[in-house]
Amino acid sequence: MKTNLATYIDKEGNNMLHLAAELPSPNRLNIVSGAALQMQREMLWFQEIKKIMPNSYVIETNKKGQTPKEIFMKSHEDLQKKGEKWMKGTANYCMLVAALIATVVFPAAFTVPGGNNQDTGIPIFLETNWFRIFFISDAVAMLFSSSSVLVFLSVLTSRYTEKDFIKTLPQRLALGLGTLLISIVAMLLAFTAASFLVFQCKTPSVPIGIIVAAPVIPISLFVMLHYALWFDIFRSAFISNLLFRSQHKLFEARKEWQSPVCMQLRFGTKFKQMIRPSV
Repeated sequence: MKTNLATYIDKEGNNMLHLAAELPSPNRLNIVSGAALQMQREMLWFQEIKKIMPNSYVIETNKKGQTPKEIFMKSHEDLQKKGEKWMKGTANYCMLVAALIATVVFPAAFTVPGGNNQDTGIPIFLETNWFRIFFISDAVAMLFSSSSVLVFLSVLTSRYTEKDFIKTLPQRLALGLGTLLISIVAMLLAFTAASFLVFQCKTPSVPIGIIVAAPVIPISLFVMLHYALWFDIFRSAFISNLLFRSQHKLFEARKEWQSPVCMQLRFGTKFKQMIRPSV
């Protein structure tokens, strides 16, 4: 059945791949957010249809002399430009945030809370647990914010070809957002540890709840406000191969059912109509 359906053509000479190359309606494109992710979804859809088409139909031209690939490139030209603009804008703003975090946490490693011993130069709170938490969190924030800047820089300098939209760009964007989130969490954790170090002897005057809530509130807001975008990006980056995989196995019939005799017994005269020539 799958082979027969793939050979059908319409009155304009378009086969199934020609139709899959057309740009869908806006409500179909808006299933995912972001023009770059929409372009990736369209590329994956085109490739999935291409897999079930005979090789001769992949390069077949319609009555206008257009191949499926030519139709896809022409109809998705504007979407590709919008995807490049969206990807660069997102990477630019995220890289700015990562650079700000790196700017803040770098000097914090040398101006430790509580100061240093004037005789030895060793930090006063060196042996405390909160100081270890502060220093480790500050180092993690510095490491991941710098990594995030480099990842987003690679997004900005990408070639933005059609193949880049399938895996390379979504994975880089997901990696950059992941490292950015880790750096934000580590920076706020370092702030909490520094607050406990400074006010550890005066906790009654500074409510502990305020110190603990300081990192929780911005992290929660960051996750809630960007949840939908994050979900689309990570799904497109890491499970894109499963987006168009059928759960019902419609075309995976048993081999003995695929013979012409069995097909005619099951579908009667409809089967004779299905195997009509495609010309």
